[in-house]
Amino acid sequence: MQTKLEQEDSVQEFQGFLKPAEIPALQRWKEFFYNKEEGTVMGRTGLSWGKIILFYVIFYSVLATLFAIMLWVFYQTLDPRIPKWQTEGSLIGTNPGLGFRPMPPFINVESTLITYRGTDAENYRYWKDSLVEFLQVYRKPGLTPGRGQNIYNCDYDRPPGKGQVCDVDVKNWSPCTSENNFNYHKSAPCIFLKLNKIYGWVPEFYNDTNNLPEKMPRDLKQHIWEVGRNSTLRLNTVWVSCEGENPADVEHIGPIRYIPGLRGFPGYFYPYENSEGYLSPIMAIHFEKPRTGVLMQIECKAWARNIKHDRRDKLGSVHFELLID
Repeated sequence: MQTKLEQEDSVQEFQGFLKPAEIPALQRWKEFFYNKEEGTVMGRTGLSWGKIILFYVIFYSVLATLFAIMLWVFYQTLDPRIPKWQTEGSLIGTNPGLGFRPMPPFINVESTLITYRGTDAENYRYWKDSLVEFLQVYRKPGLTPGRGQNIYNCDYDRPPGKGQVCDVDVKNWSPCTSENNFNYHKSAPCIFLKLNKIYGWVPEFYNDTNNLPEKMPRDLKQHIWEVGRNSTLRLNTVWVSCEGENPADVEHIGPIRYIPGLRGFPGYFYPYENSEGYLSPIMAIHFEKPRTGVLMQIECKAWARNIKHDRRDKLGSVHFELLID
């Protein structure tokens, strides 16, 4: 039987054993990072650390070298100007689409609505500035790398030679010029169209005036007949038509003028081969007397025998809305 004094001594010894229990954990961490007695850092000696660092340096150097060699071999199979997969073999396919400018602000990427007040310069400033930026490379050829040295004044009887690119002179496309605010201030705006680029694509022209598609608009057929009477070479064109999608839209948009005159993209711009300094052909459509205060839905189509039209997939055509206050 323990005396009271012996019990107190045993309790103090037991408490003395528990109280320092927190100290060894801290001590173990200190010894893990640096153990003076064993001369280790984080459990390894200097020699051990040297060996493992050397191993990983050699290991990752070999990996980086193998990756660089494989990347070099891969690039030997590619041409920086010619895509490996073309036309039917590519994801783009063989059916180009149309694009329009100016585009609505990026805050709503799905919008195709062009709306403004013609009496407010600040209100239509965005649309004007967007067109100025888009046309800058056409107005100043030197901004495009390589353009200017191999630029050529092409025509139907003067197609470009190997490595040459055709000029697109937009400076005299009145009234669709920056100096004229692209006619936005007169509530009769200009919209620019371009055909999407597909490497190696060659259009099959509707150059037979006696064999035009039934669905082609009558006014475009009339235009093609008139062109054919004056020059058969100019029939080698990717034709373009723009019209209202609904009967009410047809009535509201009024007459449309195509600039620079020929309703389409000249055939001598094709095929696109990514020549240095190449710029896509463009054209302007001028809405001469559109009705104000009315939303108009407009569809433009490109016409060639190997261009199919699909509104859902936006093949061969482009849709946008116009609302002028």
